[in-house]
Amino acid sequence: MSRKVVRSSKFRHVFGQAVKNDQCYDDIRISQMTWDSNFCSVNPKFVAMIVDASGGGAFMVLPLSKTGRIDMSYPTVCGHTGPVLDIEFCPHNDNIIASGSEDCSVMIWEIPDGGLTSPLTDPVVKLEGHSKRVGILCWHPTAHNVLMSAGCDNVVILWNVARGESVVRIDSVHPDLIYNACWNQDGSQILTTCKDKTMRVLDPRKGTVLLEKEKTHEGSRPVRAVFLSDGKILTTGFSRMSERQVALWDPKNFAEPLCLQELDTGSGVLLPFYDPDTGVVYLCGKGESSIRYFEVTDEAPYVHYLSMYSSKESQKGMGCMPKRGLEVNKCEITRFYKLHERKCEPIVMTVPRKSDLFQEDLYPDTIGPEPSVEADEWFQGKDGQPILISLKDGFTATTKAKEFKVHKTLLKTTSASAGNQPDNSGEVQSLRKEVKDLKAAIEELTTRMKELESWRESK
Repeated sequence: MSRKVVRSSKFRHVFGQAVKNDQCYDDIRISQMTWDSNFCSVNPKFVAMIVDASGGGAFMVLPLSKTGRIDMSYPTVCGHTGPVLDIEFCPHNDNIIASGSEDCSVMIWEIPDGGLTSPLTDPVVKLEGHSKRVGILCWHPTAHNVLMSAGCDNVVILWNVARGESVVRIDSVHPDLIYNACWNQDGSQILTTCKDKTMRVLDPRKGTVLLEKEKTHEGSRPVRAVFLSDGKILTTGFSRMSERQVALWDPKNFAEPLCLQELDTGSGVLLPFYDPDTGVVYLCGKGESSIRYFEVTDEAPYVHYLSMYSSKESQKGMGCMPKRGLEVNKCEITRFYKLHERKCEPIVMTVPRKSDLFQEDLYPDTIGPEPSVEADEWFQGKDGQPILISLKDGFTATTKAKEFKVHKTLLKTTSASAGNQPDNSGEVQSLRKEVKDLKAAIEELTTRMKELESWRESK
C-alpha cells in the first residue's frame, strides 16, 4: 500500500480573513457598469473605487485610514463625461492615478495627501487619441510616466504622460475587441488577448507581433493573461463546453500548454493577480464570492492548487495592495480590497507562523516605487530592470517620491499646433473663474431650496 506524498510548500496553509466591520469602507455606491475591469486600485496611501454617478463618470479616492461609513457628500473625482471603466495608480508616485472612460479619453489626476476636500474636475493631463471607449489602463513597471491604454477601437496606445502625447499607436494588430493588456516584469514586452481567441506578445516600441498563439482557450468568453516573473504566461479562459480553465504557457513553445486545468462551470471571467515574490497566483471571479489561489513552480504539473477563500457576499471588483504596503510583522503576503454593492472590504492573506521575527523566506527584496528609466529614454530603446527594496524594517521611503512634472509649454505648443489657434490662456482662465463662480452659486441655490423644502415639511 503506497502512501500519497503531500507536496511540501510554505504556502500550503495560507488563509484569507476579512477585517472587522469598523475597518471596512461603508456606504459607497459601487458602479453598476458591466465591464470586466477591477473597478478598484490601491497603494500604501489610498484606495480608489469606481462609483455610480449621475451625468458622467466618477471614482472615489479615500485615504487608507478613512474607514467606517463614508458620507454621501464625500468629494469624488468627476471630470469624465461618460462612465469610468478602469482606474490605476501610478507605481512610481502614490498621488497620481489614471482613469479611462466611455467618453474615449484618458485622464491623469493628482490626489493631495490626506485625500480630497472638494470634488476634483480638472485633470493634470487629458490624453485624447481613442475613437471609442477606453477600458484598459496599465502603467509601465519601470519607466517613469509611460502609460498604456487600450480601447474598444481595437487600438493600443503608449503615452508619454509628462508631455501629454501618444508616442506609439498599435492599430493594425488586433482585428477585434481587446480583452486584456499587460507588461512583463521589466516592461520590454506587452501581452494582449483578443476576441479573435488569439494571445499576442508585442514589441511595445515597434508595435510588432513577436509571438502569437491562436485558440489559447477554445471557448468564446473573454480570456485573461498575465506574464510570470520567469517569462512564462498564465491564462484564464473557457473550454468549448463553457468550463473555466487555467493554463500555463512557455513562450519558447506555444504548441501545447505546460499545464491546463479545468476548474468549474462558473460564468464569471477570472481575474488573475500574480505575486512574483512568492509565485502565488490568485484567481478572483467577478460576481462570485470566492478567491482561489495556486502556487506556480518549475516542476510538473507547474500549477498547484493551494486553497480557496470563500465568503457570503459576491465581489463586484477587486484591488490588490503592492507588497510595500503590507504588514510584514503579521506574515501578511497579500491584501485584497473586495468591492461589494455598497462597501469595500479588505481581505488579508496570511501565512501562519509562530515567530514574530521578520520572515526572510516570505519577503525577498521586492519592487520599489523608484523608476529605473525616464520616459524619453525608454521610448528611445533603453530598458530598465525594476529597482528592488527590502521590507525587513517595513517599507519607508528613503528617497522623495518621484515628482509628477508636466511640460506645460509642450502641452500648449502641441494643442496650439493641432488647431493652429493663438494662445488664449488669459481668456481661458477668466472663463474658468466664471464657471467656478457659477457652480458655487448653483450649489448655494440648491442648499437654499433644500432648506425651504424642509421648512415647508415641518409646517
